Amino acid sequence: MNFLQELEWRNLVKDTTDKEALEKRLLEPIVVYCGFDPTADSLHIGHLQQLLLLKRFLDVGHTVIPLLGGATGMIGDPRPTSERALTSLEEIAHNVLAIKKQFEHILGDHERVIILNNHDWLSQFKVLEFLRDYGKHFNVNTMISKDIVANRLETGISYTEFSYTLLQAADWLHLYENYNCELQIGGSDQWGNLTSGTELIRKMSTQPARVFAMTSPLIMKSDGSKFGKSEGKNIWLDPDKTNAYAFYQYWYNVGDDDVIEYLKRLSFKSKAEIETLIEHVQSEPHLRAAQKALAAELTALVFDSEALSMALRISDIYFSMEYEKLSLDEFEMAFEDAPFIEIVDQQPILEVLSQAGLISSNRQGRDLIKQGAISINQRKVDDFYAPVKRAESYHQQYAIIKKGRKHFVVARFIND
Repeated sequence: MNFLQELEWRNLVKDTTDKEALEKRLLEPIVVYCGFDPTADSLHIGHLQQLLLLKRFLDVGHTVIPLLGGATGMIGDPRPTSERALTSLEEIAHNVLAIKKQFEHILGDHERVIILNNHDWLSQFKVLEFLRDYGKHFNVNTMISKDIVANRLETGISYTEFSYTLLQAADWLHLYENYNCELQIGGSDQWGNLTSGTELIRKMSTQPARVFAMTSPLIMKSDGSKFGKSEGKNIWLDPDKTNAYAFYQYWYNVGDDDVIEYLKRLSFKSKAEIETLIEHVQSEPHLRAAQKALAAELTALVFDSEALSMALRISDIYFSMEYEKLSLDEFEMAFEDAPFIEIVDQQPILEVLSQAGLISSNRQGRDLIKQGAISINQRKVDDFYAPVKRAESYHQQYAIIKKGRKHFVVARFIND
């Protein structure tokens, strides 16, 4: 199985231009690029597949260009629904530096990794020269037939976003002429932009040019929706936005159907290793061996081995409910997504239960206490008037109030 065939087995190939020629070309070193617009100060797991795909090319001897869209990020790739809000120049500059660090961390300091910013050349264009030298090669009828534009024709699209595909094509032409970049990769939603680049290179090159475009199916959420920087809570690659424990838990908790697909697309384990994990999913799903393997590999890759050790430690302690073993930082990571309320020292348990929405009346609360169903910090409550004490809380700050086995709230002490 050659490299392209392995990518196909991993479901990392959706569309290609001239697949047979690309398969043959990949037998020798090639320069490949993928663009990332810095519209936020971190990439998220929706970007992870393409970033790791660059790493796959790197690992087998190719040269990779992770391209920062310092210029295209000012324009914004058309969304399927509505116009993007423009990002300030200062914010884009900040985002570029932050994402560059993520490229360096995941791809490493390697001579075959060339990190570039398209602002360096696109910002030099003059509008009349751009329209004359580049715009004349784009047919408007062809442009509006591309999915990325056609989807917006009913709701409307600005000329700014309509012109995005010209800029991306100009990027590839620059990379082809200056770095001999023959392959561009991207998500399946980028096919129209990628083929615009192949056409521009063909029309503007003085010598016969052979370049290739390849897309991959998008990484989707379990509900079938797309990951996006503005799509609510996200799983980021920046540890200040998503900590290692939350990152690990995300992959640990993916469903059995999803984990097989994620293993193929995101793991660097061999085909044989992945097939063994798939067998475990089918024969022993309760052990979650595949989820554990994927979560550990990606956490170590995106963060580091020390962060993985911390995530595993918090996981073990969380499920054993020995919360007193957690440091304050670890405790806050473990319960980051838990329901929180604020209470004062010595607040009566019935009042706390009511505030937390765990009971509908004091009578219900007393019945639950009689049944031994209420606990404070793993200790059952047997007194209707028991106070929740700061002195007996975790790190003098948090108390875990639990009803039965499944319902709980984390109470944070505030000053009286």
